[in-house]
Amino acid sequence: MKYGNVRNIKKELLSNNWYSLNKISFEYQREDGEWEEQAREAYDRGNGAVILLYNKSKGTIVLTRQFRMPTYLNGNEDGMMIEACAGILEKGNAEQTIKMEVEEETGYKIDKVEKVFESYMSPGSVTEILYFFMGHYEENMRVSEGGGADEETENIEVMEMSFSEAIKMMNSGEIRDAKTIMLLQYAQINKLFD
Repeated sequence: MKYGNVRNIKKELLSNNWYSLNKISFEYQREDGEWEEQAREAYDRGNGAVILLYNKSKGTIVLTRQFRMPTYLNGNEDGMMIEACAGILEKGNAEQTIKMEVEEETGYKIDKVEKVFESYMSPGSVTEILYFFMGHYEENMRVSEGGGADEETENIEVMEMSFSEAIKMMNSGEIRDAKTIMLLQYAQINKLFD
């Protein structure tokens, strides 16, 4: 028997302060064929892109460090997070967005990126799909100090480190950002620096 159908979807806007939070009421068809009413909240912040900048010959990567209030509220003592460069999609184009974010956040102007996968990051409550990229950088690609857009009050610190140091930081819990861990593990599994 077919199940998993959804019908009678009703959407109620709860908040539209920063992004959109909606209450979704619907009927869901269970495995036994019966329909049941359900309600969920869904946060729509748009889709995003993230990249691991790497330099194979130097054995290094570039990450960022910035304050993240939600982590501070949930036990991250200083609220600081070490992350791969990322951003919300502008006009729906992941590749253009991530190149722009790299220059804005890290100061590197890169021309080639490789999409490696995409993922729903928190499918129980957030609609976002995140597009994951890898991108090679060289010192001569640095066109500014980076740090993020002034109007976005990001205050981003740019961190260049060895890949092996990043893996140690991931294993020790110093790097706790999911998207960054996924890219580090992708690089490790695919022996990027071997």
